[in-house]
Amino acid sequence: MKKIYIIMLLFLPCLVFGQKFPNLAPTPPMGWNSWNTFKSDINENLIKAVGDAFVKDGYKDAGYKYIIIDDCWSLKQRDKEGNLVPDPAKFPGGMKALADYVHSKGLKIGIYGCAGTRTCGDYPGSKGYELQDAKLFASWGIDYLKYDWCNTTGLNAEKAYSTMRDALYAAGRPIVFGICEWGDNQPWLWAKNIGQLWRISGDIAPCFDCVIDHGSYKDWGVMKVVAMRKDIRKYAGPDGWNDFDMMEVGTGMTVNENRTHFTLWCMLASALTMGNDIRTADPSTVAILTNKDMISINQDPLGIQAFKYRDIDSTEVWVKPLKNKEWAVCFLNRKKEPVSIEFDWTEHKISDPDFDYKVDFSRDKFNIFNIWSGKKAGTTGEVVKSQISGHDVLVFRLSH
Repeated sequence: MKKIYIIMLLFLPCLVFGQKFPNLAPTPPMGWNSWNTFKSDINENLIKAVGDAFVKDGYKDAGYKYIIIDDCWSLKQRDKEGNLVPDPAKFPGGMKALADYVHSKGLKIGIYGCAGTRTCGDYPGSKGYELQDAKLFASWGIDYLKYDWCNTTGLNAEKAYSTMRDALYAAGRPIVFGICEWGDNQPWLWAKNIGQLWRISGDIAPCFDCVIDHGSYKDWGVMKVVAMRKDIRKYAGPDGWNDFDMMEVGTGMTVNENRTHFTLWCMLASALTMGNDIRTADPSTVAILTNKDMISINQDPLGIQAFKYRDIDSTEVWVKPLKNKEWAVCFLNRKKEPVSIEFDWTEHKISDPDFDYKVDFSRDKFNIFNIWSGKKAGTTGEVVKSQISGHDVLVFRLSH
Protein backbone atom coordinates (compact mmCIF):
# COMPACT_ATOMS: atom_id res chain seq x y z
CA MET A 1 0.00 0.00 0.00
CA LYS A 2 2.85 2.41 0.83
CA LYS A 3 4.34 1.79 -2.61
CA ILE A 4 1.05 2.78 -4.23
CA TYR A 5 0.92 6.04 -2.26
CA ILE A 6 4.53 6.81 -3.18
CA ILE A 7 3.81 6.23 -6.86
CA MET A 8 0.74 8.44 -6.63
CA LEU A 9 2.74 11.23 -5.01
CA LEU A 10 5.42 10.97 -7.67
CA PHE A 11 2.83 11.43 -10.39
CA LEU A 12 0.77 14.09 -8.60
CA PRO A 13 2.74 17.01 -10.11
CA CYS A 14 1.84 15.70 -13.56
CA LEU A 15 -1.82 15.98 -12.63
CA VAL A 16 -1.45 19.52 -11.30
CA PHE A 17 0.93 20.78 -13.95
CA GLY A 18 1.54 19.77 -17.56
CA GLN A 19 -1.91 20.90 -18.67
CA LYS A 20 -3.83 23.94 -19.76
CA PHE A 21 -7.27 25.00 -18.67
CA PRO A 22 -9.65 23.13 -21.02
CA ASN A 23 -12.38 24.52 -23.25
CA LEU A 24 -11.49 28.21 -22.90
CA ALA A 25 -11.60 28.73 -26.69
CA PRO A 26 -13.96 26.22 -28.34
CA THR A 27 -14.20 28.79 -31.14
CA PRO A 28 -11.58 31.41 -32.10
CA PRO A 29 -11.32 34.21 -29.50
CA MET A 30 -12.77 37.57 -30.49
CA GLY A 31 -11.59 40.88 -29.09
CA TRP A 32 -9.43 43.98 -29.46
CA ASN A 33 -5.74 44.67 -28.87
CA SER A 34 -4.07 48.03 -28.28
CA TRP A 35 -0.83 47.52 -30.21
CA ASN A 36 -1.61 48.11 -33.90
CA THR A 37 -2.95 51.62 -33.38
CA PHE A 38 -1.61 52.82 -30.05
CA LYS A 39 1.73 51.04 -29.49
CA SER A 40 3.03 52.37 -26.12
CA ASP A 41 0.50 55.22 -25.94
CA ILE A 42 -1.96 53.38 -23.71
CA ASN A 43 -3.78 54.22 -20.49
CA GLU A 44 -6.78 53.21 -18.43
CA ASN A 45 -9.05 55.85 -19.95
CA LEU A 46 -8.42 54.38 -23.40
CA ILE A 47 -9.21 50.88 -22.19
CA LYS A 48 -12.42 52.03 -20.50
CA ALA A 49 -13.47 53.93 -23.62
CA VAL A 50 -12.87 50.85 -25.75
CA GLY A 51 -15.03 48.86 -23.35
CA ASP A 52 -17.76 51.48 -23.68
CA ALA A 53 -17.51 51.30 -27.49
CA PHE A 54 -17.78 47.48 -27.39
CA VAL A 55 -21.22 47.91 -25.89
CA LYS A 56 -22.38 51.09 -27.66
CA ASP A 57 -21.35 50.20 -31.22
CA GLY A 58 -22.42 46.56 -31.30
CA TYR A 59 -19.09 44.76 -30.99
CA LYS A 60 -20.11 42.95 -27.82
CA ASP A 61 -23.39 41.94 -29.40
CA ALA A 62 -21.47 40.60 -32.41
CA GLY A 63 -19.37 38.33 -30.16
CA TYR A 64 -16.26 40.32 -29.26
CA LYS A 65 -15.36 40.09 -25.58
CA TYR A 66 -11.59 40.39 -24.92
CA ILE A 67 -9.95 43.81 -24.46
CA ILE A 68 -6.20 43.13 -24.50
CA ILE A 69 -3.60 45.58 -23.18
CA ASP A 70 -0.39 45.02 -25.13
CA ASP A 71 3.24 45.88 -24.29
CA CYS A 72 4.44 48.96 -22.35
CA TRP A 73 1.88 48.87 -19.54
CA SER A 74 4.33 48.41 -16.65
CA LEU A 75 7.19 50.32 -15.11
CA LYS A 76 10.63 49.62 -16.51
CA GLN A 77 11.66 47.65 -13.42
CA ARG A 78 10.02 45.30 -10.95
CA ASP A 79 9.45 46.38 -7.34
CA LYS A 80 11.61 45.17 -4.43
CA GLU A 81 9.43 42.05 -4.08
CA GLY A 82 9.97 41.25 -7.73
CA ASN A 83 6.44 42.13 -8.81
CA LEU A 84 5.48 43.79 -12.05
CA VAL A 85 4.10 47.28 -11.41
CA PRO A 86 1.54 48.96 -13.67
CA ASP A 87 2.80 52.39 -14.73
CA PRO A 88 0.94 54.74 -12.35
CA ALA A 89 0.99 57.52 -14.93
CA LYS A 90 -0.89 55.31 -17.39
CA PHE A 91 -2.96 53.21 -14.99
CA PRO A 92 -3.38 55.25 -11.80
CA GLY A 93 -6.33 53.17 -10.65
CA GLY A 94 -4.42 49.91 -10.97
CA MET A 95 -5.14 46.81 -12.99
CA LYS A 96 -7.62 45.23 -10.59
CA ALA A 97 -9.94 48.24 -10.75
CA LEU A 98 -9.59 48.38 -14.53
CA ALA A 99 -10.40 44.68 -14.82
CA ASP A 100 -13.44 45.25 -12.61
CA TYR A 101 -14.62 48.01 -14.96
CA VAL A 102 -14.21 45.81 -18.05
CA HIS A 103 -15.98 42.92 -16.29
CA SER A 104 -18.84 45.25 -15.33
CA LYS A 105 -19.52 45.64 -19.05
CA GLY A 106 -19.87 41.89 -19.45
CA LEU A 107 -16.46 41.75 -21.15
CA LYS A 108 -13.08 40.17 -20.41
CA ILE A 109 -9.65 41.74 -20.08
CA GLY A 110 -6.27 40.63 -21.39
CA ILE A 111 -2.69 41.65 -20.71
CA TYR A 112 0.73 41.23 -22.30
CA GLY A 113 3.78 39.36 -21.09
CA CYS A 114 6.98 38.00 -22.59
CA ALA A 115 8.89 34.75 -22.18
CA GLY A 116 12.24 36.54 -22.27
CA THR A 117 14.17 38.70 -19.83
CA ARG A 118 12.68 41.88 -21.33
CA THR A 119 9.62 42.49 -23.47
CA CYS A 120 9.82 43.67 -27.06
CA GLY A 121 9.36 47.23 -25.77
CA ASP A 122 12.15 46.75 -23.17
CA TYR A 123 9.97 46.26 -20.11
CA PRO A 124 10.42 43.42 -17.59
CA GLY A 125 9.84 39.96 -19.07
CA SER A 126 8.64 36.92 -17.15
CA LYS A 127 11.69 34.66 -17.48
CA GLY A 128 12.32 33.33 -13.97
CA TYR A 129 9.15 35.01 -12.63
CA GLU A 130 6.50 32.90 -14.35
CA LEU A 131 4.60 31.72 -11.27
CA GLN A 132 4.85 35.10 -9.54
CA ASP A 133 3.50 36.88 -12.61
CA ALA A 134 0.75 34.32 -13.19
CA LYS A 135 -0.46 34.72 -9.61
CA LEU A 136 -0.38 38.51 -9.98
CA PHE A 137 -2.40 38.39 -13.22
CA ALA A 138 -4.90 36.04 -11.58
CA SER A 139 -5.25 38.37 -8.56
CA TRP A 140 -6.09 41.25 -10.91
CA GLY A 141 -8.80 39.24 -12.66
CA ILE A 142 -7.01 38.86 -16.00
CA ASP A 143 -8.76 36.60 -18.53
CA TYR A 144 -6.26 36.47 -21.42
CA LEU A 145 -2.46 36.55 -21.65
CA LYS A 146 -0.62 37.40 -24.85
CA TYR A 147 2.88 36.00 -24.31
CA ASP A 148 5.63 37.29 -26.61
CA TRP A 149 9.09 35.97 -27.56
CA CYS A 150 11.62 38.83 -27.40
CA ASN A 151 14.99 38.59 -25.60
CA THR A 152 14.81 34.79 -25.37
CA THR A 153 18.33 33.82 -26.42
CA GLY A 154 19.07 30.26 -25.38
CA LEU A 155 15.47 29.41 -24.50
CA ASN A 156 13.54 26.49 -25.92
CA ALA A 157 10.15 27.79 -27.05
CA GLU A 158 8.10 24.72 -26.16
CA LYS A 159 9.65 24.53 -22.68
CA ALA A 160 9.34 28.27 -22.04
CA TYR A 161 5.68 28.36 -23.00
CA SER A 162 5.02 25.17 -21.05
CA THR A 163 6.51 26.83 -17.97
CA MET A 164 4.04 29.71 -18.20
CA ARG A 165 1.18 27.35 -18.98
CA ASP A 166 1.94 25.45 -15.78
CA ALA A 167 2.20 28.71 -13.85
CA LEU A 168 -1.18 29.89 -15.10
CA TYR A 169 -2.75 26.57 -14.14
CA ALA A 170 -1.15 26.69 -10.69
CA ALA A 171 -2.43 30.25 -10.19
CA GLY A 172 -5.91 28.80 -10.48
CA ARG A 173 -7.67 31.33 -12.70
CA PRO A 174 -8.73 30.22 -16.20
CA ILE A 175 -6.75 32.51 -18.52
CA VAL A 176 -6.68 32.15 -22.30
CA PHE A 177 -3.01 31.69 -23.26
CA GLY A 178 -2.01 33.30 -26.56
CA ILE A 179 1.40 32.09 -27.75
CA CYS A 180 3.19 34.79 -29.73
CA GLU A 181 6.53 33.47 -30.97
CA TRP A 182 5.76 34.37 -34.61
CA GLY A 183 5.77 30.82 -35.94
CA ASP A 184 9.57 30.62 -35.81
CA ASN A 185 9.52 27.34 -33.85
CA GLN A 186 6.55 25.73 -35.63
CA PRO A 187 4.15 26.04 -32.69
CA TRP A 188 1.37 24.27 -34.60
CA LEU A 189 3.36 21.06 -33.97
CA TRP A 190 3.51 21.41 -30.16
CA ALA A 191 1.31 24.21 -28.85
CA LYS A 192 -2.11 22.51 -28.81
CA ASN A 193 -1.48 21.21 -25.27
CA ILE A 194 0.00 24.51 -24.10
CA GLY A 195 -2.14 27.41 -25.29
CA GLN A 196 -5.45 28.22 -26.90
CA LEU A 197 -3.89 29.94 -29.94
CA TRP A 198 -0.48 30.50 -31.47
CA ARG A 199 0.79 33.16 -33.86
CA ILE A 200 1.97 31.84 -37.22
CA SER A 201 3.77 34.97 -38.48
CA GLY A 202 5.65 38.09 -37.58
CA ASP A 203 3.67 41.29 -37.10
CA ILE A 204 1.03 42.22 -39.65
CA ALA A 205 1.16 45.50 -41.60
CA PRO A 206 -1.79 47.70 -42.65
CA CYS A 207 -1.51 46.85 -46.35
CA PHE A 208 -2.95 44.28 -48.71
CA ASP A 209 0.17 42.58 -50.06
CA CYS A 210 3.31 44.45 -48.99
CA VAL A 211 6.40 43.75 -46.91
CA ILE A 212 7.80 46.46 -44.62
CA ASP A 213 11.47 45.77 -43.93
CA HIS A 214 12.76 47.19 -40.64
CA GLY A 215 16.18 45.59 -41.05
CA SER A 216 16.20 43.16 -38.14
CA TYR A 217 12.57 42.17 -38.74
CA LYS A 218 9.73 42.57 -41.23
CA ASP A 219 6.04 43.42 -41.06
CA TRP A 220 3.81 41.53 -43.44
CA GLY A 221 0.79 42.57 -45.49
CA VAL A 222 -2.46 40.64 -45.24
CA MET A 223 -1.91 38.36 -48.22
CA LYS A 224 1.72 37.75 -47.21
CA VAL A 225 0.54 36.48 -43.82
CA VAL A 226 -2.06 34.25 -45.44
CA ALA A 227 0.51 32.69 -47.78
CA MET A 228 3.32 32.40 -45.24
CA ARG A 229 2.77 28.88 -43.86
CA LYS A 230 1.87 25.70 -45.68
CA ASP A 231 0.08 22.61 -44.39
CA ILE A 232 -0.70 23.95 -40.90
CA ARG A 233 -4.50 23.82 -40.99
CA LYS A 234 -4.52 20.16 -39.94
CA TYR A 235 -3.17 21.17 -36.51
CA ALA A 236 -5.86 23.75 -35.68
CA GLY A 237 -9.31 23.24 -34.22
CA PRO A 238 -11.44 23.80 -31.12
CA ASP A 239 -9.36 25.12 -28.21
CA GLY A 240 -6.18 25.39 -30.32
CA TRP A 241 -6.08 27.88 -33.21
CA ASN A 242 -3.64 29.15 -35.81
CA ASP A 243 -3.51 32.90 -35.10
CA PHE A 244 -2.90 35.03 -38.20
CA ASP A 245 -2.31 38.13 -36.01
CA MET A 246 -4.39 41.13 -35.05
CA MET A 247 -6.51 42.63 -37.79
CA GLU A 248 -5.75 45.85 -39.65
CA VAL A 249 -9.37 46.47 -40.65
CA GLY A 250 -9.93 50.22 -40.32
CA THR A 251 -6.27 51.25 -40.12
CA GLY A 252 -5.67 52.53 -43.64
CA MET A 253 -6.63 50.01 -46.30
CA THR A 254 -9.54 50.44 -48.74
CA VAL A 255 -13.04 49.26 -47.88
CA ASN A 256 -12.62 46.37 -50.34
CA GLU A 257 -9.32 45.36 -48.75
CA ASN A 258 -10.81 45.61 -45.27
CA ARG A 259 -13.67 43.34 -46.34
CA THR A 260 -11.25 40.83 -47.86
CA HIS A 261 -8.99 40.91 -44.81
CA PHE A 262 -11.88 40.23 -42.45
CA THR A 263 -13.29 37.53 -44.71
CA LEU A 264 -10.00 35.66 -44.81
CA TRP A 265 -9.56 35.78 -41.03
CA CYS A 266 -13.07 34.37 -40.70
CA MET A 267 -12.49 31.67 -43.30
CA LEU A 268 -9.13 30.73 -41.75
CA ALA A 269 -10.68 30.32 -38.26
CA SER A 270 -8.17 32.83 -36.89
CA ALA A 271 -8.74 34.78 -33.72
CA LEU A 272 -10.68 37.94 -34.59
CA THR A 273 -8.66 40.55 -32.74
CA MET A 274 -9.44 44.08 -33.84
CA GLY A 275 -6.48 46.47 -34.00
CA ASN A 276 -8.10 49.75 -35.01
CA ASP A 277 -9.37 52.65 -32.92
CA ILE A 278 -12.92 51.41 -32.55
CA ARG A 279 -13.91 54.61 -30.72
CA THR A 280 -13.74 56.55 -34.00
CA ALA A 281 -14.33 53.82 -36.60
CA ASP A 282 -16.29 54.88 -39.69
CA PRO A 283 -19.59 53.16 -40.52
CA SER A 284 -18.11 50.89 -43.21
CA THR A 285 -15.48 49.59 -40.79
CA VAL A 286 -18.05 48.95 -38.07
CA ALA A 287 -20.29 47.16 -40.59
CA ILE A 288 -17.45 44.88 -41.68
CA LEU A 289 -16.26 44.03 -38.19
CA THR A 290 -19.77 43.32 -36.89
CA ASN A 291 -21.15 41.33 -39.83
CA LYS A 292 -22.74 38.44 -37.96
CA ASP A 293 -23.13 36.24 -41.03
CA MET A 294 -19.38 36.42 -41.68
CA ILE A 295 -18.56 36.00 -37.99
CA SER A 296 -20.73 32.88 -37.85
CA ILE A 297 -18.37 31.29 -40.37
CA ASN A 298 -15.40 32.10 -38.15
CA GLN A 299 -17.22 30.82 -35.08
CA ASP A 300 -18.56 27.65 -36.70
CA PRO A 301 -18.32 24.92 -34.03
CA LEU A 302 -16.78 22.43 -36.45
CA GLY A 303 -13.62 24.52 -36.20
CA ILE A 304 -12.16 23.65 -39.62
CA GLN A 305 -9.79 26.14 -41.23
CA ALA A 306 -10.42 26.99 -44.88
CA PHE A 307 -8.17 25.81 -47.68
CA LYS A 308 -7.49 27.26 -51.11
CA TYR A 309 -9.33 25.06 -53.58
CA ARG A 310 -7.89 26.54 -56.76
CA ASP A 311 -6.89 29.63 -58.72
CA ILE A 312 -9.03 30.81 -61.62
CA ASP A 313 -6.78 33.33 -63.33
CA SER A 314 -6.34 36.07 -60.68
CA THR A 315 -9.24 34.80 -58.57
CA GLU A 316 -8.59 32.50 -55.63
CA VAL A 317 -11.32 30.11 -54.50
CA TRP A 318 -11.27 29.34 -50.77
CA VAL A 319 -13.45 26.66 -49.20
CA LYS A 320 -14.35 26.00 -45.56
CA PRO A 321 -16.43 23.02 -44.33
CA LEU A 322 -19.09 23.98 -41.80
CA LYS A 323 -21.30 22.17 -39.34
CA ASN A 324 -24.41 20.37 -40.62
CA LYS A 325 -22.74 19.61 -43.96
CA GLU A 326 -22.75 23.27 -44.97
CA TRP A 327 -19.90 25.05 -46.77
CA ALA A 328 -18.47 28.54 -47.03
CA VAL A 329 -16.95 29.49 -50.38
CA CYS A 330 -14.96 32.66 -51.00
CA PHE A 331 -13.94 34.05 -54.41
CA LEU A 332 -11.05 36.48 -53.90
CA ASN A 333 -9.86 38.89 -56.59
CA ARG A 334 -6.11 39.43 -56.16
CA LYS A 335 -6.01 42.15 -58.86
CA LYS A 336 -6.54 45.86 -58.28
CA GLU A 337 -8.95 45.90 -61.23
CA PRO A 338 -12.41 44.30 -61.33
CA VAL A 339 -12.70 40.79 -62.74
CA SER A 340 -15.64 38.85 -64.12
CA ILE A 341 -16.13 35.25 -63.08
CA GLU A 342 -18.29 32.36 -64.20
CA PHE A 343 -18.39 29.36 -61.90
CA ASP A 344 -20.44 26.29 -62.78
CA TRP A 345 -20.87 24.44 -59.51
CA THR A 346 -21.86 21.20 -61.22
CA GLU A 347 -18.38 20.88 -62.72
CA HIS A 348 -16.72 20.76 -59.30
CA LYS A 349 -16.05 17.99 -56.81
CA ILE A 350 -14.29 19.33 -53.73
CA SER A 351 -12.36 17.19 -51.25
CA ASP A 352 -10.80 18.56 -48.09
CA PRO A 353 -7.08 17.67 -48.24
CA ASP A 354 -6.74 17.17 -44.48
CA PHE A 355 -10.16 16.14 -43.18
CA ASP A 356 -12.89 13.84 -44.40
CA TYR A 357 -15.20 16.39 -46.00
CA LYS A 358 -16.29 16.10 -49.62
CA VAL A 359 -18.94 17.54 -51.88
CA ASP A 360 -19.94 16.74 -55.45
CA PHE A 361 -22.01 19.64 -56.75
CA SER A 362 -23.19 17.63 -59.72
CA ARG A 363 -25.10 15.42 -57.27
CA ASP A 364 -25.76 17.61 -54.25
CA LYS A 365 -27.61 20.91 -54.64
CA PHE A 366 -27.32 23.72 -52.08
CA ASN A 367 -29.09 26.98 -51.45
CA ILE A 368 -26.76 29.97 -51.71
CA PHE A 369 -26.63 32.93 -49.33
CA ASN A 370 -24.44 35.92 -50.24
CA ILE A 371 -22.72 36.92 -46.99
CA TRP A 372 -21.83 40.51 -47.84
CA SER A 373 -25.06 41.43 -49.63
CA GLY A 374 -27.12 39.62 -47.00
CA LYS A 375 -29.34 38.15 -49.72
CA LYS A 376 -30.26 34.75 -51.11
CA ALA A 377 -28.42 34.03 -54.34
CA GLY A 378 -30.12 31.04 -55.93
CA THR A 379 -28.76 27.51 -55.84
CA THR A 380 -25.70 25.60 -56.91
CA GLY A 381 -27.76 24.31 -59.83
CA GLU A 382 -27.14 27.70 -61.44
CA VAL A 383 -23.90 29.16 -62.80
CA VAL A 384 -22.44 32.02 -60.78
CA LYS A 385 -21.86 35.00 -63.04
CA SER A 386 -20.51 38.02 -61.22
CA GLN A 387 -18.03 40.87 -61.27
CA ILE A 388 -15.71 41.21 -58.27
CA SER A 389 -14.14 44.59 -57.58
CA GLY A 390 -10.40 44.97 -57.14
CA HIS A 391 -9.02 43.34 -53.97
CA ASP A 392 -12.55 42.33 -53.04
CA VAL A 393 -14.41 39.11 -52.33
CA LEU A 394 -17.62 37.28 -53.13
CA VAL A 395 -18.57 35.01 -50.23
CA PHE A 396 -21.31 32.39 -50.16
CA ARG A 397 -22.73 30.14 -47.48
CA LEU A 398 -24.12 26.93 -48.92
CA SER A 399 -26.85 25.08 -47.07
CA HIS A 400 -29.67 22.64 -47.74
